[in-house]
Amino acid sequence: MRGSYLLYAMSVIASRALPDVRDGLKPSQRRLLVTMNDLNLSPRAKFRKCAKITGDTFGNYHPLGEQSLYPTLVRLAQDFVLRYPLVEGQGNFGSQDGDPPAAQRYTEAKMTALTLELLEDIDKDTVDYAPNYDNSRTEPQVLPSKAPNLLCNGSSGIAVGMATNIPPHNLGELCDGLIKLIDAPETTVDELVEIIQGPDFPTGGLICGRSGILDAYRTGRGQITLRARTHVETGSAGKKSIVVTEVPYQLNRDALLEKIADLVKAGKLADISDIRNESDREGTRLVIDLRRDADEEVVVNQLFEHTQLQERFNVMMIALVNRRPRTLNLKEMLQCFVDHRFEVVTRRAAYLLAQAEERAHILEGLLIALANIDEVIKIIRRSKTVDTARASLMKKFKLSEAQANAILRMQLQRLTGLERDAVKAEHKELQEKIAGYKALLADRELVYDVIREDLYELKEKYGDPRRTEIVGEAEGFCMEDLVAEQLVVVPVSRSGYIKRMPLATYRRQNRGGVGITGAAMKEGDIIEHLFVPSTHDYILFFTDRGRLYWQKVYDIPQMGRTSRGRAIVNLLNLVSGENVTSMIPVRDFGSGSLTMATKRGMVKRTALSAFSHPRRAGIIAIKLNKGDSLVSVRMTRDEDYVVLGTRGGMAIRFAARDARLMGRGTMGVRGISLKKGDVVEGMVVAEKGASLLAVCENGYGKRTNFDAYRIQRRGGKGLINIKTSARNGKVVSIVDVRDTDEIMAITTGGMAARIPVSTIREIGRNTQGVRVISLKGDDKVAGIARVPAEESIPEEAADES
Repeated sequence: MRGSYLLYAMSVIASRALPDVRDGLKPSQRRLLVTMNDLNLSPRAKFRKCAKITGDTFGNYHPLGEQSLYPTLVRLAQDFVLRYPLVEGQGNFGSQDGDPPAAQRYTEAKMTALTLELLEDIDKDTVDYAPNYDNSRTEPQVLPSKAPNLLCNGSSGIAVGMATNIPPHNLGELCDGLIKLIDAPETTVDELVEIIQGPDFPTGGLICGRSGILDAYRTGRGQITLRARTHVETGSAGKKSIVVTEVPYQLNRDALLEKIADLVKAGKLADISDIRNESDREGTRLVIDLRRDADEEVVVNQLFEHTQLQERFNVMMIALVNRRPRTLNLKEMLQCFVDHRFEVVTRRAAYLLAQAEERAHILEGLLIALANIDEVIKIIRRSKTVDTARASLMKKFKLSEAQANAILRMQLQRLTGLERDAVKAEHKELQEKIAGYKALLADRELVYDVIREDLYELKEKYGDPRRTEIVGEAEGFCMEDLVAEQLVVVPVSRSGYIKRMPLATYRRQNRGGVGITGAAMKEGDIIEHLFVPSTHDYILFFTDRGRLYWQKVYDIPQMGRTSRGRAIVNLLNLVSGENVTSMIPVRDFGSGSLTMATKRGMVKRTALSAFSHPRRAGIIAIKLNKGDSLVSVRMTRDEDYVVLGTRGGMAIRFAARDARLMGRGTMGVRGISLKKGDVVEGMVVAEKGASLLAVCENGYGKRTNFDAYRIQRRGGKGLINIKTSARNGKVVSIVDVRDTDEIMAITTGGMAARIPVSTIREIGRNTQGVRVISLKGDDKVAGIARVPAEESIPEEAADES
C-alpha cells in the first residue's frame, strides 16, 4: 500500500496538479493546446466544437477522462480567470456569477494569438517529445513558450501533500523584469519588485500593502490582502448607494450578494436597504443601497469585515523544475524561464543550421551540375538505370548520394539562366544564414539578445496597463476609494504636529485673524505650514537624511479645532534622530520637479514622477556625503529662480533649470561655493511680489526685494545678503514674505514674537538690517517661520466649503 500510494502521489504531483515552471501549464492544459495546434485552430481559423477538441485530446494524448478536459478548456477561455486567455470561446463559457458553461456540444473554441507564442517553433526540435499513452504518437513534454505564461496567468492546484497558488501578473512588467535579469544576472528580488510591482488580477480590485507581496517574492510564500473597488453614488432624492465595480479574484458575485442579504437579515448590516446585481458584459456593478441616515464609510468597513469584498490570497509559488516540485522565489522563477528560452533558442538555431547546411549541400551539387551540364546530360543518357546514373555522377564529380539524387530530380527548367541565378542567390543566402546560426551558437550573448528582442516584441504586442491597483496597508481601512474626495485643511506646527480638519469647520473662524487659533499647542509652538489639499492628494515628507516619506492626506488623522494633532514621527517610519525638513503637497506626479538644497551647498532637481512609488520605510530622495544634510525642498518649474542663503550671510540667485534633472540616487550639483565654516541655511523660490527676509541670531533682520539679487550661474560664491557682524550674529533663517504675511520668531530661551512683515521695510542687500526682535541676556533667535493667515486659503476652497 505504501509503494502504491507513493506512485499515486508522484503521478498527481508530476502529471496532474502542478504546472511546469517553463511553460506554466499542467499536462491536461498542454495537451489541449497541442490538440488545437494539430487541428490548425489558429486565431484566423474557424471555430471548432469543443467536443471535437476534447475528444481528440482524450483519444490522442489524455486518457484520464474526457469529463475533466472540458472544464479545463473552459477555464483557459474565461477572461475573469486568466489574465491573458489562451483560448477564444464562442458561446456560453460561464460567468463570474457562478453560471456554468453550456455543454461542449454547443460551444466552440480556437486559440488566441498569445497561444501561438507559446507554440511557436514547436516543430523545430526546440523541445523534447515522448511517446503518448499508447505509443501511437509522440507529444511535447513542454511548450517552447515565448511568453512567461506561469506568472502571466498564474496557476492553482492541489497535489498530494502540497498545493500551488500562483497569482497572475502583468505581462509588460514581467517582460521588463526579465530584461533586467538578462542584463544584470546579479539583480536581487527587491530590485525586481521595483519593476514587477505585484500580482495583476484579471478582475482588478485593490491589493492592500506590499508586505505580503515582498514575502511571496522573497520566499515563494505570502499572504496578499485583496479588496473590492467601491465608490459611493448619490441618487436624485439624495439617497446614497455603495457601488462595487471590481471584486477580488475568483469571487462569485451572486454568492457575495447572498452573503450580504444574510447579514442584513441577521442585523449585522442594518444600514443596507437593498442590494442588486447590475453587472453585464461591460463589467461588474453591484449596487448596495443605504438608508438615509447611514454613514457610507462605516458600512463599507463592515462589508470588508464580514464579506468577501476583502479576502486574503495565499501565495504558494510551487512548480515543477526538472519534474520535481520546488518552492521558488520571484527571481528563481524568472531565471528558470530565461534558462528555458536559452535552450529553446539554442536548439532552434541548431535545427535551422542543420536544415540550412543540408540545403546548401544540395545546392552545391546543383551548382556543380549546372556548371557541367553537358557532361551531366551525357552521363545520364549513357546510363541504363537510375542507380547507374547516380553512381556515375558521384564518381565523376565527387558528389554525395543526396546531391546526385537532387541532380537526377532536377527539372529541365532549371537549365535556364534565371533559374541558375536563383540557385546561386539561394546558396549565397544560405551561406549567410549558416554563418549567422554558427555565430549565435558560439556566443551566449547573442542568444540573450534574441531572447531580449522576443520580450520587447511581446510587450509591444500584448502589454497593457495594470488592472489591480496596489494601495496602502489595510489597517484602519484607509483606502482612497472609501473616502469621499473633499478639500480639507492640514495645519502643521513647528514642533512637528499634524492633523486634518474639514474645510467648512475651519472657515467658521473670523476672517482677518492672526492665524489659526484654538489648538492646544505647546508653549512657543506655532502653525508653520498650512495646506488646503484634497483627501486624495499626497504629502511628501523630506527628512534631513535625504529620505522621502509618502502619505495620503486621508491617512492623516482627522481631529477637532482644539486638538494639537498627531506627531509626524508617529505617522512615518522615521529612524532615530531623523527630522522632517520639508513638506510638499502633490495632486499627481505627472509633471513638475522638486529642487533640493543641502547644508554643504549642493542642489539637485528631480522630476516629480521619480517619487511616485515610495516604500513604507521611505526612499532615497538625494544621496548625501558624510556630514551633509538636506535643508530644504521646493516645487519648481523650469522658469523659476531659486535663492540659496547661507549662515554667513551670502546668497545666490540662479535659474532652476541650471540644475539639470537627475535621478533619485544622486548627489546633485554645486549650488553655491561656500567659504570655510559656512553652510546653507535655507532655500526659497523667488516669486514676483515677494521679498527675501533674513534673520540673524542676535535678533536683527533684513528684508530685500528679489530683484536686488542679480541672476548668476549656479556654483558661484553669491552676493552679500546681510552683513553678519558681532552685532548681528549668524543667519538662522531665510523666508520669502509679502506685506500681508506675518512671521513668528522663536528664541532658544523659549520666547516667541509675532511680527507683521509690513513693519519691516525693504532695504538694500549689503546692509546690517534692523532689529526684528529684542532679546534678553544671552538669548538667541532659534529660527523664524512665516505664519500662514486664514486668508491664505484659496477663494475656490472657500466656495467649496
